[in-house]
Amino acid sequence: MRRTLLLCLTLTATSVGWAQDDWTVEDFMAETGVREGPVPSRELPGWRPDPTIMLRTDPADVASLAREFPDTRFVVDGAEEADVIVGSCNADTIRGAGNLVWVQIFSSGAERCLTVEEIRSGKVLLTNMQKMSSPAIGEHAVAMALSLARGLVRYAKVMPEGEWRREMTRDPDMFSVSGKTLLVVGLGGIGTAAAKRANALGMRVIATRNSSREGPAFVDYVGLSDELPDLMGKADIIVNALPLTSSTTGLFDKALFARAKPGAYFINVGRGGTVRTDALVEALESGKLAGAGLDVTDPEPLPSDHPLWQMPNVMITPHVSWAGADRRLHNMLLRENIRRYLAGDALLNVVDPERGY
Repeated sequence: MRRTLLLCLTLTATSVGWAQDDWTVEDFMAETGVREGPVPSRELPGWRPDPTIMLRTDPADVASLAREFPDTRFVVDGAEEADVIVGSCNADTIRGAGNLVWVQIFSSGAERCLTVEEIRSGKVLLTNMQKMSSPAIGEHAVAMALSLARGLVRYAKVMPEGEWRREMTRDPDMFSVSGKTLLVVGLGGIGTAAAKRANALGMRVIATRNSSREGPAFVDYVGLSDELPDLMGKADIIVNALPLTSSTTGLFDKALFARAKPGAYFINVGRGGTVRTDALVEALESGKLAGAGLDVTDPEPLPSDHPLWQMPNVMITPHVSWAGADRRLHNMLLRENIRRYLAGDALLNVVDPERGY
């Protein structure tokens, strides 16, 4: 039986394995919240039980995958024959793969892939790694919130002066997060992870989501996306975890920031393009927002002379909130999706081109 898959990634030998030794696939799905797509692989146009597989990785990884899929023939050349590409949505590669059925990417955001016509049209199925890095990104969001609320950002920025600045404890922007309200904008995998951790710190959590009002027990209220302007005024800390889609581009503009509670903090671990940067700067300079924590910006990278860098109440990390995530989760999803594809079953984390995630 001949099966071809293009793996455009580099796995280390130590990264191979399950997230937990005793986890079943059901445990994995329940813990991460990943869902099956609506269509079994066998019903996808062009699917066949003996696809061609091309693998680009270290010999140890080839051996590991060969042990997991002993009936699969791996080759190292022949991208134009690939039925599946893992780790890349390069337009030229996709257009050159005449048999392509499925693309698996290693990021959560799919906006770049959706610019490729074959994916945008639905001709080629796209799956992503949504929710695999959510725990790490959720921690990053809460770490930023704590750093701002406890004045750590301001203190860190005056450390080079070597001055003992105890008077900053009287800063009205410094507070305990316990009992405060955190608004999660986009209650998906990342938003849910941030909400869970904020709740554990004693915060009241409210949220918005596009699909429904359903949410976990640790979220006090879930509103639909059109309720966002009203909810902005109820939050001491706002966490933006939205993907970048046609409906979220530039969503956080001057009008929306004007609805924020005076002195609120704004955290962005979603996508930079969901925020009008000029409006954010204005809200910070006017004091409408007490500060901001930004892992993503628009543009990226943020120019070195941009005023956000020098603001005493702003912390910036260069789109690295995913760092330190348990890569075993990514590998478990990859291997489960490969198994499902070969069996003709529905894949996990299927991206809806119309919704953009």
